[in-house]
Amino acid sequence: MRPTKRSACAAAIAVAGIALALAAADAPASGDGATAPKGPSFLDLRRQPPVTGDPQAGKASSAVCSACHGERGIGIAANFPNLAAQPATYLYVQLASFKGGQRSDPIMGPMAASLGEADMRNLAAYYASLPSPPAAEPGATGDLPGGALFNGGDPARGIPPCAGCHGQDGRGPASGGEAGAATPHPPWPTVPRLRGQSGVYVAKALHDFKSGARGNTSNAAIMHGVAGTLEDADIQSLADFVAAK
Repeated sequence: MRPTKRSACAAAIAVAGIALALAAADAPASGDGATAPKGPSFLDLRRQPPVTGDPQAGKASSAVCSACHGERGIGIAANFPNLAAQPATYLYVQLASFKGGQRSDPIMGPMAASLGEADMRNLAAYYASLPSPPAAEPGATGDLPGGALFNGGDPARGIPPCAGCHGQDGRGPASGGEAGAATPHPPWPTVPRLRGQSGVYVAKALHDFKSGARGNTSNAAIMHGVAGTLEDADIQSLADFVAAK
């Protein structure tokens, strides 16, 4: 399959946006020499190796997690994210970020603070081993406008395609590497799968990235630039699309 002009342009925007975001994250802070208050350290996830753990040990310690995320990693309410089938490294990084203060949440912060390194790896491995959320009924997405934005972006408005990192239809970053794909996607282990994720959670995450409430990692630096191009209606349409997949 030959890439179209639209997909090639969207891919170029995505690459340029990622490069600019990471360059900004690497740049030293400027100032008048005054010492700024020390906050959480910045996590450069480009250097994060894949994480492994013991799924059975993770399952044994997952009872507290299931109170919000369900026994099978499916959130019990729309404001709780689905964890099932997410990449283990992505899940580990989120726990480490809550523990280290890069992510702030009144529930997850104290929960993660009590976890050791092995605990985080084992929990991540357990939830990664679970089956993904059930697929939507055929045709459920119909012609949702979020689909075109997710998979193709909007070059005229400088919006890169979400599929550039999250895979076609949000199936994960490795899913774009099949034979015939216009642009192969590297299997970045710290990038989440979005297909079937809670729309409420996705919308909140995008608003948090847009406002800067979620930051302090190289992935967040990329998402700040992406979310900054989105209007509220775009955010809602993207959330509706991934939730319906």
